[in-house]
Amino acid sequence: MKFFGLEEETKFKEVITSKNKAVDVIGSKLGGQVVSFSDEWFASAENLLKPTVPIRDPTRFVHSGAWYDGWETRRHNEAEYDWVIIKMGVAAAQIIGGEVDTAFFNGNHAPFVSIEALYDEGEEGNIVENDPRWVEIIEKFECGPSQRHFFIRSSGLTEQKFTHVKLKMYPDGGIARFRLYGKVAPPEYKTEGHIIDLAYVCNGAVALDYSDQHFGSADNLLLPGRGHDMSDGWETKRSRQPGHTDWAIIQLGRESSFIEKIIVDTAHYRGNFPQFISVQGCLNEPESSGNINQRTWINLVDKSKTGPDKEHVYEINKNLRISHVKLTIIPDGGVKRIRVWGY
Repeated sequence: MKFFGLEEETKFKEVITSKNKAVDVIGSKLGGQVVSFSDEWFASAENLLKPTVPIRDPTRFVHSGAWYDGWETRRHNEAEYDWVIIKMGVAAAQIIGGEVDTAFFNGNHAPFVSIEALYDEGEEGNIVENDPRWVEIIEKFECGPSQRHFFIRSSGLTEQKFTHVKLKMYPDGGIARFRLYGKVAPPEYKTEGHIIDLAYVCNGAVALDYSDQHFGSADNLLLPGRGHDMSDGWETKRSRQPGHTDWAIIQLGRESSFIEKIIVDTAHYRGNFPQFISVQGCLNEPESSGNINQRTWINLVDKSKTGPDKEHVYEINKNLRISHVKLTIIPDGGVKRIRVWGY
């Protein structure tokens, strides 16, 4: 296991996203959820999975005490550790690395943490803390107060798939956020020619690159559902130069052999939707090298006018081998989702 300091955050993210094509498989954005916990007296365990940056309001107090944007347990835990069990939002994933953030927990932070995981095929019964299938994936390490701790697993340990994760803190205390990055193992579809959304994160799609994501990150394009407001879409800053365009490149979860349709959704973007969009595709051959942006792209959706708060459906119905798509917005603005339906 390798640790990264805060000054190496950029390097850590490059290893996670660019090299390993990993996403946060436990975050609430993907549907990760807390299954059970030992205690959450001061602050809810569900806060661990929030996609937002932790905040602090020292003037705010609730029934249990000072309000904290994280998970905090009682003092004087008589057991060895407190714990929380989380079900991934994806079918399963290979764990690459993660982050434990103790932001604003200073004097009440978790002194040490470790992480375990298991694979469950969905048989009846709840996942319990003493389930014999738990295996340690991140060994016990020390946490400092109000700090972000980044870690990468050794490459030889990342092949096993998991569905559930257990975060343990010794003996008690508080943690603000918990991220666990993995390669999505999409569900198997036994029917030949089964139409699926190839640009869906739970089917293994990953946002590889983008021109800008000032107001909302490009990986939101691949999330389930149509979202709840402008905060969970991809939105760029306003451009001031003539001819400007913004773009995002998506690696599909699986290489396509047929594309049925493409949907570009501007849900909740009512005064800041793009004026036009276009979609291109390319096939990244295994022997290829270099920047994906330098590949030969073919038009899937020609430059098309868009409107506010609407799903724009483009019928394709062609046999196409595509591994990546590039969504271009003209000149800028916000898009909630892109869907690439095919097999």
